[in-house]
Amino acid sequence: MQTSLFIGVLCIAAAIASDPVPVVIWHGMGDSCCNPESMGYIKKLIEDNVPGVYVLSLMIGDSTSADVEHGFFMNVNTQVEEVCETLRKDARLASGYNAVGFSQGGQFLRAVAQRCPDPPMRNLISVGGQHQGIFGFPRCPAADWICEAVRRMLDWGAYVSFVQSSIVQAEYWHDPLNEKEYREKSVFLADINNELVYKDAYKQNLLKLNNFLLVMFTQDGMVVPRESEWFGFYQENNDKVLVAMENTTLYTEDRIGLRTLNQSGRLHFLSVDGDHLQISDATFISEIINKFLK
Repeated sequence: MQTSLFIGVLCIAAAIASDPVPVVIWHGMGDSCCNPESMGYIKKLIEDNVPGVYVLSLMIGDSTSADVEHGFFMNVNTQVEEVCETLRKDARLASGYNAVGFSQGGQFLRAVAQRCPDPPMRNLISVGGQHQGIFGFPRCPAADWICEAVRRMLDWGAYVSFVQSSIVQAEYWHDPLNEKEYREKSVFLADINNELVYKDAYKQNLLKLNNFLLVMFTQDGMVVPRESEWFGFYQENNDKVLVAMENTTLYTEDRIGLRTLNQSGRLHFLSVDGDHLQISDATFISEIINKFLK
């Protein structure tokens, strides 16, 4: 009887151990969790190439239309809190998960890794995320009224308290000509980049990642500057000269653990020759799924 029970326990343990690591994905601006041409397609692509995997595509709100609007008009910190709670309540994620963030979903999932280490995030893939923020809003993939409202608020004042608390893109707006105001008034990006009040937990939690992959699009016409996708940005007090990640204070001072991740071989870079989020199935499968999601 005891032998049979022991064998049964071993079989269950083996089955659990063989299950693929679940995947959590977070869409970008103007998109939703379940668009069959974007996140729905990506979800199926992962499922087809990782048999048996559980894929959770995050929806903010109670409908896809609300999800789209929240990509523009909801405090990012509130969104991150809601996602952390969703992940904690999902028993299928209890042993850990891999995360893939698209565009602004990349930095949002990084915030999840830094603020909410339970359940543990194993690998983080940022596809076109703006980790040093943006200083421009050239294209907007949404209804005209949404884009016009966001542009007007950014023009009015990205660091005005009301704008910071309600316009998503303002919360990762990074003005290199006014770094002091950015650091003091940015309610999201300056916080997760440890640029005002240093929070060691943010660094230590990010260092728990097994791997952190940054995908940059070399012809990106939406993200300004595109180097932000690799943690690069403009030189302070200059909106023309670009500084690579390795020469930024964020890296040299190891504020969030990037230098440590890089030196330990856990920070990876992928350059894709294309416009924003224009990545082929073949590249997504070979460079992301096969290397980081299996």
